[in-house]
Amino acid sequence: MSDSIPMPHGQSGRMNYSILIAVIILAGLSQGMLLPVLSILLEQEGVSSSLNGLNAAALYVGSFAMTLIAERVLGAIGFKKLIAAGLALVLVSLLLFPLLTGVKVWFVLRVLVGIGDSAVNYAAQLWVLLMTPAEHRGRNLSLYGMSYGLGFSLGPLGISLLRFGQPAPFLITALLFVIVLLIVGFKLPDSRPEAMDHSEGQASRFGRSYRLAWYALIPALLYGYMEASLNSSFPVYGLRTGFSADQIAALLPFAGIGGLLLQLPLGIWSDRYGRKAILIAAGTGGGLAFTLLPLTGDHVLLTLLVLMVAGGLVGSFFSLGLSYAADILPRKLLPAANVVASFHYSLGSIAGPGIGGLLLQFGWGGSVFAVMGGLYIVFGLAGLLFSPGKKI
Repeated sequence: MSDSIPMPHGQSGRMNYSILIAVIILAGLSQGMLLPVLSILLEQEGVSSSLNGLNAAALYVGSFAMTLIAERVLGAIGFKKLIAAGLALVLVSLLLFPLLTGVKVWFVLRVLVGIGDSAVNYAAQLWVLLMTPAEHRGRNLSLYGMSYGLGFSLGPLGISLLRFGQPAPFLITALLFVIVLLIVGFKLPDSRPEAMDHSEGQASRFGRSYRLAWYALIPALLYGYMEASLNSSFPVYGLRTGFSADQIAALLPFAGIGGLLLQLPLGIWSDRYGRKAILIAAGTGGGLAFTLLPLTGDHVLLTLLVLMVAGGLVGSFFSLGLSYAADILPRKLLPAANVVASFHYSLGSIAGPGIGGLLLQFGWGGSVFAVMGGLYIVFGLAGLLFSPGKKI
């Protein structure tokens, strides 16, 4: 029988938590590196921008596919083996990218990376949820979210490695995966979540998670929508507003910087003042900030400040939502809730660019942010109607 899930007290618990943080930094790093590096390489090969973008979407296809089976796979093999398998799958894909070139092959490899990263994310974030006491849940999940954001932000540095040859960013990232994979294999305990009650079907567990914690599960959808829509629509909006390409490149990261700066404070405040209150305040404030963005026009400093405030307030939504779900739901429903959150994130990531593109094509450019802000404000107001049920 596998070990029970350790709480992050004592040297062993802290070491396990530190390893999981390293794992999630690496997962963010791999995605942050692959997106721009592969886009640049495909552009240099003359691949059209539309096909280039479609190729990039393969990552979300793999991630979405993994969410459909993640709960059952985790129950069958446990946390350690699922994390190790996900790391190994990404490692092999990284080694194959320089060897097997071409749009079709890279599409398949990106799907595999999406599957591997999704497996790592699902297992690591659920393990952190289960091993963290309620009074520190917001803080620990915020640190988790910051770690992924840090890795994702460092990923584009791989572009500078291309000067040493096309394989360089892939090989160096692969080396990091080898190191972390060895640490996982030798240091992490072979733990599993509580056994699922097979008398209740998977669809029933998802349904009960929604019924008890729908308000805590929506933030993942909004976060995915915001992240993907902002990254795809703001460059087009910025060019039409009068920003140069260099100004857009300098402005866009500030939404993420704001998220990194406020992630930990919001998590700590949610432990102190309640998850629901912080979600309502952050959602409403962030929504208002997004609706004000079109009013900044082509003023670089004002746009930077609004992006930073908006991104800072809603950049913690995924981790805050998961923390709130863990507060509300019985432990046996957390694996199902984690699947729902991952599904919501993928759905939002797919919907965001499509809706943003339609709004840019047929309407006022600022409507992209008016709609985004409106969704967050409606979410904040909906919190006044939400009352969590009892853990059963």
